[in-house]
Amino acid sequence: MYSNDGFRELDRDECLRLLAGAPIGRIVYTRQALPAVLPVNFGLDPDGAVLLRTAADSGLTHAVDGAVVAFEADAVDTATQSGWSVIVTGHAAVVTDPDEHDRLSRTGPRSWVPAPSEVFVRIEPELVTGRELVAGRTMYGVRIAS
Repeated sequence: MYSNDGFRELDRDECLRLLAGAPIGRIVYTRQALPAVLPVNFGLDPDGAVLLRTAADSGLTHAVDGAVVAFEADAVDTATQSGWSVIVTGHAAVVTDPDEHDRLSRTGPRSWVPAPSEVFVRIEPELVTGRELVAGRTMYGVRIAS
């Protein structure tokens, strides 16, 4: 669906396809009763869950386990003034099942900063939204030459 503001809403499948190709995202969670945003590398499970791999004793692990979080990834091309943004909102949980942990150790994301003891955090995609900037710089639906 196109709107008159130069953005197009993305459906769930488009969002997940774009996420699968993004190397970095941002997890949005609550830290000391305030919003916190942390850039992270990640992976997607076949069911669309966002997967993070982090230190078992990290502040992030303790803050997000059992909490509702948001996860955002995007891509921007400044030359063409185009891009996209996808947000996944859902419950986060540390993976505790040993078989699931073993599977994710083989197939899941690799930590860019390995720790002696790592866990996987799964964000279940309860709400997946996204939009694409398709018009570049526009004013009242007319493209402005730069």
